[in-house]
Amino acid sequence: MDKGPLWGAQAVDMRELRALEIAARSKITFDGEAWSVPSQTTGKKYRVVIGSEPSCQCDDFTLRQQPCKHIVAARIVCGRDYGGKAPEISTDAVPKRPTYKQDWPAYNKAQMTEKRRLQALLHELCLGVPERSRERKGRMPTPMADVIFSMVFKVYSTLSSRRFTCDLNDAHERGYLTKSMHPNKINTRMESAEFTPILKDLITRSSLPLAAVETRFAPDSSGFSTSRFVRWYDEKYGVERSGHDWVKVHLICGVKTNVVTAVEIADRNAADCPQFKPLLEATAKNFNVKEVPADKAYLSRENLELVESLGATAFIPFKANNVPGEAGSLWERMYHYFNFRRDEFLPHYHQRSNVESTFSMIKAKFGDHVRSRTDDAMVNEVLCKILCHNICCLIQAHCELGIEPVFWQDVKEATEAPMILPMVRSFSL
Repeated sequence: MDKGPLWGAQAVDMRELRALEIAARSKITFDGEAWSVPSQTTGKKYRVVIGSEPSCQCDDFTLRQQPCKHIVAARIVCGRDYGGKAPEISTDAVPKRPTYKQDWPAYNKAQMTEKRRLQALLHELCLGVPERSRERKGRMPTPMADVIFSMVFKVYSTLSSRRFTCDLNDAHERGYLTKSMHPNKINTRMESAEFTPILKDLITRSSLPLAAVETRFAPDSSGFSTSRFVRWYDEKYGVERSGHDWVKVHLICGVKTNVVTAVEIADRNAADCPQFKPLLEATAKNFNVKEVPADKAYLSRENLELVESLGATAFIPFKANNVPGEAGSLWERMYHYFNFRRDEFLPHYHQRSNVESTFSMIKAKFGDHVRSRTDDAMVNEVLCKILCHNICCLIQAHCELGIEPVFWQDVKEATEAPMILPMVRSFSL
């Protein structure tokens, strides 16, 4: 008889394996009422109770209301050192991490043709950038479309200005630039604040081709380090610390294709919750929003009501000290839904992990730091990274889903240079 790969043994999950590691390597103490179990990633210690009603202060237990790795580790130590009953854990079969199917032919095609396709799509996207109004006579300024194309393409290349010169000349020969540019001019234009709203609009415009497949959106924030150093006072530990300054980016993305639909860049210490409204409202203008999974940093009555006013549902977990509130209110309904129907709530909530994947994709491909030195240049460089990411998402979506990226309904109306339209279409996807 086939007993399967485990030969009748109980399968062990990743929480149990991590609990074994904590029990073997960490110092777990008991104060007579609760156990003190250290975190594996930080210096924080969790207060753990392992009785008939186990509890832990970690986020995993707060969300799932099931024994976490800290509770299992405390039970192991209790059975090993204090004569209690330790849980039976089988280590005969190491669990496999969940994997997801990948359309490798489509993925390979997207990766092998990405650089060429990105230039064609970026060029077509820049055709709609309005030109400046000329206030005085003189030499014709460099077209705005050329400037934006050069800035974004340089960030995509991740090369220095000198090494990027070859790519810039190749783009000019292919017809993506009306005239050749010196790479130092790109750095100068990057420092101009007038390009910031243009880049933000292009990020939104680049996400529109995926409006047919994206209905669930997740917000989050992350930082991109800079070459500056800052000092701050750590209130928790009472010491002064120093480190690299950072540009804090707030964005919202679709959970299916990871395309970014809206971006806000505020102060580096700006809270997440106030950025929820502008991000979601900007997304709702172009997309049919049905679900908004977000972490507890975005929890507020105003944010829940905003999502409901759009005909969508917000899946934001409640904190341990939250109360039901007014009877019959939206807050009370979501509070009880979170606490009493958690098995249904969590699959929707865990979709928010895709926004963390989005930040990882951007940082892994285009760098988790910025080279620029001035404030405006650092903001523009981060926006260029996000725009490059969106175009890469479009290329992947075209190869996997067959979605044709179309940014402007009529390119001739969006530009005063229709003679370069055939070059764009010759590289169309």
